[in-house]
Amino acid sequence: MHVVFIEPCFPANQPDFVRGLHEVGATVTGIGERPKSALNDDLRRWLTHYEQVPSVVDAGAVAKVMGSVNRRLPVDRLEATIEAHVLAAAEVREAIGIPGTSVHTTYLCRDKPAMKEVLRKGGVRCARSTGSGSRDELRAFAKEVGYPLVLKPRAAAGAQGTYRVDDDESLESVLDSLRIGQGPQVAAEEFIEGHEAFYDTITIGGSVAHEFITHYYPNVLEAMRTRWISPQFITTNRLETASAYQDVLELGRRVIALMEIDTSATHMEWFFGDKGLVFSEIGCRPPGVRAWDLYGAANGIDLYTEWALAVCWGRTGRRPTREFSAGIITLRPDQDGVIAGYEGLEEIQRRYGQWILDAHIPPEGSPTQPVDAGYMANAWIRMRHPDYDQLRDMLNDVGETVQVRAR
Repeated sequence: MHVVFIEPCFPANQPDFVRGLHEVGATVTGIGERPKSALNDDLRRWLTHYEQVPSVVDAGAVAKVMGSVNRRLPVDRLEATIEAHVLAAAEVREAIGIPGTSVHTTYLCRDKPAMKEVLRKGGVRCARSTGSGSRDELRAFAKEVGYPLVLKPRAAAGAQGTYRVDDDESLESVLDSLRIGQGPQVAAEEFIEGHEAFYDTITIGGSVAHEFITHYYPNVLEAMRTRWISPQFITTNRLETASAYQDVLELGRRVIALMEIDTSATHMEWFFGDKGLVFSEIGCRPPGVRAWDLYGAANGIDLYTEWALAVCWGRTGRRPTREFSAGIITLRPDQDGVIAGYEGLEEIQRRYGQWILDAHIPPEGSPTQPVDAGYMANAWIRMRHPDYDQLRDMLNDVGETVQVRAR
């Protein structure tokens, strides 16, 4: 089994996918934007061959390299796990005739308005939405649906470039900042009130082989805009014991079928509130922010190896134990600048040391990152506990106790 993997170096957990492929017996070729000298010792051991391209989102450049790789040793799979990389990978697959997620499915997973149109036709409840580069069309949509609305680039991942607009004035401001009317297009959709969470899977031949549910506290848009909040997300171990999750599991399977996702990791966002269970979006790739690390720590499995088994051999190796819930909390500095110090870390270690998985505590003098830079941009702590509610309390206590000072 010869697998070509797109961009093995970055971000930080990309080498784990290569490791997983190597451990299940695949011959692995890497294609990336960095020179071969950027490969660490582990990647040099796990990769049989490596090719550099100017851009991994340039399907033509990747296809050219793939031609020589395929002639050297026929390629069985071409895999990409980053949102921005998946469409180019799908285009190269179809051009060369390699099995994997289709261009059609990948396009739908990238283009939010087109995605929701297909799912609405299939009976899935979604926020009302549109995609346009016309200011007049977007104003008309706002008038029809009403405020608040959410605007984001059509192919955005997560909360990247996402805005909430509450009135005509804020709509015009966001349209200006996104240069709407000058070429770019934007996805606009009804703002859904309710709790936000995500459903992740590894699918094999369209059937769910592994599945996980994770909750945001608070919702992502608020978390990425508010400095004083220490946002967290927690994966639950009550997936098979809480009947309330059954509707989410059924929704996820229905979406995967309608999107014609075959063998792939998936990441699906959903809301639950006054309007019931509402689909948000799905990607045919793993979740970001190293959520798979939490799934592994909570369930006694290595998701990277499980994914590799699915991709290479159409099976998985182990069942999740559901022994723990696991979560991450982001600890933001009180202002932009450089880290001046921390308060409360020793106290948290005394209280919860046995439940702490790991932490990232940038040293004094490190530059801070903006509030909207993401869950792992500044300090963070990851923890697990057998009881979900107790883990929530522990993470809340961390957020209230630890203070990150900047100057």
